[in-house]
Amino acid sequence: MDIEFVRSRFIKHFDGTTGSVYASPGRINLIGEHTDYNGGFVFPGAVDKGMIIEIKPNGEDKVKAYSIDLKDYVEFGLNEEDAPRASWARYIFGVCREMIKRGVEVKGFNTAFAGDVPLGAGMSSSAALESAYAYAINDLFGDNKIDKFELAKVGQATEHNYIGVKCGIMDQFASVFGKEGSLMRLDCRSLEYQYFPFKPEGYRLVLVDSVVKHELASSAYNKRRQSCENVVAAIAKKHEGVQFLRDCTLEMLAEVKEEVSAEDYMRAEYVIEEIQRVLDVCDALEKGDYETVGQKMFETHHGMSKKYEVSCEELDFLNDVAFDCGVTGSRVMGGGFGGCTINLVKNELYETFITTAKERFKEKFGRSPKVYDVVISDGSRKLL
Repeated sequence: MDIEFVRSRFIKHFDGTTGSVYASPGRINLIGEHTDYNGGFVFPGAVDKGMIIEIKPNGEDKVKAYSIDLKDYVEFGLNEEDAPRASWARYIFGVCREMIKRGVEVKGFNTAFAGDVPLGAGMSSSAALESAYAYAINDLFGDNKIDKFELAKVGQATEHNYIGVKCGIMDQFASVFGKEGSLMRLDCRSLEYQYFPFKPEGYRLVLVDSVVKHELASSAYNKRRQSCENVVAAIAKKHEGVQFLRDCTLEMLAEVKEEVSAEDYMRAEYVIEEIQRVLDVCDALEKGDYETVGQKMFETHHGMSKKYEVSCEELDFLNDVAFDCGVTGSRVMGGGFGGCTINLVKNELYETFITTAKERFKEKFGRSPKVYDVVISDGSRKLL
């Protein structure tokens, strides 16, 4: 993303002066899918694609915002009743309101922003936007009084209260806390986190986007969440202190096999195994063992496809192509039913894999997948 491009648009649309420039990244999640609401671990990293914003206090009581990518301009006040109609502007408005609720004296400002996070690819462009504005407003108006965890919560609360999406904390956490050359294991129960080295020399991390989104995602998500809760309730009758599938073992699950549906059993089995896989990947990374990391990624895909049943034909096809090409690791990334596979590929296999994936996918589905190389990078920061 080009700072000078954002600056040139800011100068053009406002009074010819410049402000401060901030950036926040999108994210990937290497492993740990559908574990967050089960009290388990996720394992995200910030990427080298994100949002860049320029922002300058304007001495007024309103925000004047320009979306460079959408070529759209909006003005809004800072009171609850001033919420703008444009959906992109509601993210900025929501962040302002959440910062005000936390005691920051947010004043009016001029701002322009642009991003290079691919939309719909599961890299959380919205979290990047929220995190960039939370970080900037904290710096400009809050004297950095709010800590980084609270900034991540500001983004999450914006989604809940102003966008209507009941998301977890992972996306905003990864955007704020990202660190070049490291992935982060976040304990979704305690919110404790730890950095793990991710410097896969000889390998590349690449997303292959199926460019498909199947519609049943939200109802299917709620159904799977209910399955997990059903199993926890059954196990909790036999074991004190069990609140999440995180607290359960496969042995405990076996004890209630006759008391839960076959479907609920299968869903819970996937989650318990996935929570363990995150820990196994952390151990492997500390030893620099990327072959084990890749093996666990394939295991996750199989679990999401066959046990949790949140994959789709296109993603299974891309996963099979990766396996056939000798890719080290591949799996569906995100909630499922569309989006991308994330692939850990040896450098020497990269060109063959990408060419084969594009050709075979187009032959079968009549369109080409999109390909995004990603590098693990830093989180929210001031650039100028």
